[in-house]
Amino acid sequence: MSDNKEKKNFEIPRPVFPKRCIVTGGMPYGNKELHFGHVGGMFVFADTFARFMRDRIGKENVIFVGGTDCYGSPIAEGWRVKVKNGEFEGSLEDFVQKNHDKQKETLDAYGISPNLFAASGLGRSKEIHAAVTDRFISSLHKKGQLNQITTMQFFDEKAGCFLNGRQVIGKCPVDGCTSEKGYADECDMGHQYMPENLINPVSTLTGETPTMKPVTNWYFKLRDYEQLMKDWVEELKKRKDIRPVVWKTIDEFLKKPVIYIKREFEEKYMSIKASMPEHNYLEEPKKPSFTIEFDKLSDCDEACRILTENGIRYRTGKTLVPFRLTGNIEWGVPAPVMDGVEGLTVWVWPESLWAPISFTETYLESIGHDKEEWRDYWCSKDSTVYQFIGQDNIYFYGIAEPAMWMAQQESAEKTASPADGELQLPVIVANHHILFLDKKASSSGAVKPPMADDLLNHYTPEQLRMHWLGLGLGQRSVSFMPKPYNPDAKPEDADPVVKDGLLLSNVFNRMIRTAFYTTQKELDGVMPDNAPEEKFLADAKKAVLEYERHMSKFAFHQCTYVLDSYIRNGSKYIAKALTGEYPDKEALKQALANLFYMIRITGVLLHPMAPFGTKKLREYLEVDERIWSWDTILEPLTYFTGNGHKLKFLPPRTDFFTRHESQFASAEEQ
Repeated sequence: MSDNKEKKNFEIPRPVFPKRCIVTGGMPYGNKELHFGHVGGMFVFADTFARFMRDRIGKENVIFVGGTDCYGSPIAEGWRVKVKNGEFEGSLEDFVQKNHDKQKETLDAYGISPNLFAASGLGRSKEIHAAVTDRFISSLHKKGQLNQITTMQFFDEKAGCFLNGRQVIGKCPVDGCTSEKGYADECDMGHQYMPENLINPVSTLTGETPTMKPVTNWYFKLRDYEQLMKDWVEELKKRKDIRPVVWKTIDEFLKKPVIYIKREFEEKYMSIKASMPEHNYLEEPKKPSFTIEFDKLSDCDEACRILTENGIRYRTGKTLVPFRLTGNIEWGVPAPVMDGVEGLTVWVWPESLWAPISFTETYLESIGHDKEEWRDYWCSKDSTVYQFIGQDNIYFYGIAEPAMWMAQQESAEKTASPADGELQLPVIVANHHILFLDKKASSSGAVKPPMADDLLNHYTPEQLRMHWLGLGLGQRSVSFMPKPYNPDAKPEDADPVVKDGLLLSNVFNRMIRTAFYTTQKELDGVMPDNAPEEKFLADAKKAVLEYERHMSKFAFHQCTYVLDSYIRNGSKYIAKALTGEYPDKEALKQALANLFYMIRITGVLLHPMAPFGTKKLREYLEVDERIWSWDTILEPLTYFTGNGHKLKFLPPRTDFFTRHESQFASAEEQ
């Protein structure tokens, strides 16, 4: 955004923001409550950016949506197991509703502020999502973007049924994968493969080795978009707002199909090489395995079949494979009837990709707008879609989704630079893993993550928000080391979460209280009318520009550094200018005007990160929400209040940003 007012106040070029935007915050499965990774690894970042954009371009131009992922085999299987074990009574929908309600409560407790936290399988959002799903898939079919493919699906002979995605488990066949869980056609690291390639499959229903039987489903022609994806990735590499983890991960899937074979099978491979489809043998003498490369995926699949028949163990590389859209699991969104094929449901991953469109429609309808306005946000050059995810999901959001978005273009010639009116390609904001005590935690893994609600028994929401935002997850995987959960922590060790919160609970609190209490004592609570001095205007402008630049690149940890420096400068100013007696009232008024200006600027920059404390600050300043707008960000408080403004009385020992009560107890014990 760049209007005349901004040009007058700022001399250097500023980041350009869209007129409108969508922010999405991922979709947790409806079989569980939220753990720390959901909130601290993704939702806090999405919420902070959504709050910033509301302040930056106007809240009426920002829609932040998230929701519960209600369908799919993990949820159906989770419900089945809990009912079997006597841990839950009620229907599958009751189970999802209970978890959805709990997820929403947790987000509220952390100050996460979606315009709508919906559910793909509940209420009005379920109805709209089903309609959007039908429209989306039918459109792909009409445009010739789908194929029917018959593949082999796992079948449990003892149980007498096909196995859904989570009812079979084995070892992921993708080379280099460290996943502990390989399911029917994807592992929990997000790698895709054909079911017949899963290593050592076992049925979770009976413990038996399942057989394979043919099933026919609809697949999106993802492979056809290889060159367009390559073009898109080259553009992503040039952009400062795209994290390297995004384009590097996408790049890995755009290579030719390869198979890795252990050296011990090299002689056997040579004996059957002539019977395999045409391929290249890559010379890699120092590696424990050798690689064969194919031009076509179908040739690679045929080679896998031949290798399996001959008892040769192998692993496949990452590559684009046809993206399955449908399945035969009962708990799913009904798939449209196409070419006479009926009775299918939509696989959970594809429908979760366009669920934010469904939720946008649901939200617009809920506020009395036409649902068709969703196009103003998803299909306009004036708008941007920002999708906050974890790095494990880049395959879906960074490969399958943009390719399917391109496929929806009306022209037969598809492009990675959509015209206005077509679905625009999203900005993928992927965080690296947030580890727990230096290990990757997973609800289904050996290391269990702490639940998000449980953390609030030890910390305030804003202590946790500030700590997570400062970790630098945009750059690398970082460990979350809360002292109450760390068995290796010594009593004298500082708690890293508490330490990061001290900037607010100690330093900024002191700034605010000094300003209020001094004004109450010396000026009868009336805020000075003096304009801030030029140095304070210049310092504010510098901090605002740095913060905005970092936020435009989602460098949240850098934004916390800007705040840290600015707040500590304010603390130094207090020590210099506001101590002792004040015989010179004019000098006092000027010092307080400077301090209130620093508090005002800090409040605006902190508002997206610490919503509870900044709301309390605004209420005691007795100003309305216009204070947060970036249209007037350099104006002093008197711009909003007029002269002679009386502040709300601040009682003694009042905190705006506090520590958790348990931390006071532990301090007293020590």
